[in-house]
Amino acid sequence: MEDQDFALFIKKVKDFTAIDLAQYKEAQMKRRLTTLRMKRGYHTFVSFFDAMMKDKEMFYEFLDRMTINVSEFWRNPNRWELVEQRFIPEMLRNNRRLKVWSAACSTGEEPYTLAMILAEQGALADTHLQATDIDDGALEKARKGVYLDRSLRDVPDKYVKKYFRQDQVLYHVSDELKRAVKFQKQNLLVDTFDTGFDLIVCRNVIIYFTEEAKHILYQKFSKALKPGGLLFVGSTEQIFSPGQYDFEPADTFFYRKKG
Repeated sequence: MEDQDFALFIKKVKDFTAIDLAQYKEAQMKRRLTTLRMKRGYHTFVSFFDAMMKDKEMFYEFLDRMTINVSEFWRNPNRWELVEQRFIPEMLRNNRRLKVWSAACSTGEEPYTLAMILAEQGALADTHLQATDIDDGALEKARKGVYLDRSLRDVPDKYVKKYFRQDQVLYHVSDELKRAVKFQKQNLLVDTFDTGFDLIVCRNVIIYFTEEAKHILYQKFSKALKPGGLLFVGSTEQIFSPGQYDFEPADTFFYRKKG
């Protein structure tokens, strides 16, 4: 009965969140969750799950106990405001048909952020917006476009109301945005890149590469951008000596290809 109870808990969690706990080491995970369940005063995992569905704080404690990292939309909001208020309008003044790429897009928060910004400026339908990642599971979640509410904490209210449908603690991305983003699998270090991009966003992944791999990647990104195109990197990924890649700083964490 205990095994059945735990198996049903795993199924319920997967159905609700798309997180597959069966992929974790079972003994370690079960021990952690048993401690949490008993601390909260529940005798079975199924009763614990039912309680989590009614108590958002308990649900987030469960996620944190599992050390499940939840990505976020609009990460570092002041940088996205620059994209929204300065860089995209500049690009659109020169060309109404943009080509944009979210590289290492993970579970999709970043390309959907781009899609919202482009939609608000009436440019989404005319934009080629692609998003790539090496992880099939992440891409599957990105295509579904269903996120926990805390992933949206930095999204401006007007965007939340317009581009998401709420279902308890879950938010569903609008069909308009899902249709606009072309998700595909890609290995950044091995695969060839398309060219002619106005904007490439690659944030919080380059930091995990060796210096040699970073060098190769920046060269590839430079060749993929059109002259005047922008590379948007993460807050810990400053490019030293950008000139060697034919880049010049455009703002903090933004690099423009010369030309």
